[in-house]
Amino acid sequence: MGRVPIVDTLQRVPGGMMLIPLLLGSVVRTFWPGFLGLGSFTSALFRDGALPLIALLILATGAQINVRQSGRVLAKTGVVLMAKTVVPALLVIAYGYAFGREGILGVSLLAAMVAFVNSNGGLWLALATQYGDEEDRGAYIASALNDGPFFTLVFLGLSGLGAIPLVYIVAAVLPFVIGFVLGNLDAKFADMMKPASAITVPFFAFALGAGIDLRSLAVGGVTGIWLGLLVALITGALTYGAYRWLLGERSAVGFAAGTTAGNSVATPAIVAQADASFAPFVAVATAQVAAAVLVTAIVTPLITHYLHRRLQRGAAGRPAGARA
Repeated sequence: MGRVPIVDTLQRVPGGMMLIPLLLGSVVRTFWPGFLGLGSFTSALFRDGALPLIALLILATGAQINVRQSGRVLAKTGVVLMAKTVVPALLVIAYGYAFGREGILGVSLLAAMVAFVNSNGGLWLALATQYGDEEDRGAYIASALNDGPFFTLVFLGLSGLGAIPLVYIVAAVLPFVIGFVLGNLDAKFADMMKPASAITVPFFAFALGAGIDLRSLAVGGVTGIWLGLLVALITGALTYGAYRWLLGERSAVGFAAGTTAGNSVATPAIVAQADASFAPFVAVATAQVAAAVLVTAIVTPLITHYLHRRLQRGAAGRPAGARA
């Protein structure tokens, strides 16, 4: 029988298990949207399956973290949250003070804040699975916290309009906590959940891509592409440096935080509901953020892979016992 090396091909592409299905989902959404609307199991898996599958992966990731590792996971979570969300938000606030809400070069304060302060948790999990370890996957908690409009509203408003009910954050973190508890109560449960990452990543990636119309790149134009490149380079570098200098790890996985989450495309409209003065910026900001989602999903895995190979070559060239 003939053999088509589908899995081997995906694994040869940096972040390919996530990136290629995501792009395929975007292509289907753009040119054959009727397929996604067939209904029943087809729509449930290929259009609506992202959140349930990511939730399952989060639970499975929690199950792999034992009590002795949990402190390190929290440390990595804090470092990622600081480097990917807090510091970029302060930079964007300075941008707003300097250039106003309109910003410069067509990038408004709203678009910049939305694109910079959140991260693509699914892509982090995929890259952490390929280039990191269980502790890195556990640092997904940072994406669970910064995903959605919470930090965008808080940093933009500082007026109470950005408040989000605590239950929103609890609901995002709870699957990880449940997996953590079950995995520590029963080692067999943890073993049972180990294959979840290899199974779920390509399918939730396709479903995430099915929510992105490739034509949004044309609407967002060059400004959206440049915004995505800046998000990848600045926040990826910040988190990569934080891994090195605050955690003492030479790991390429830190750069995997340099992304914009797919569901952040809805955040500009949510901000405008809280503060109507942002309404004039919503249409362009939404298109720019959508472009940033696609650009970071392509650029960040490539740079992460490059850094990983470079670190591997550096480690191979160092004498045994030399300090990293």
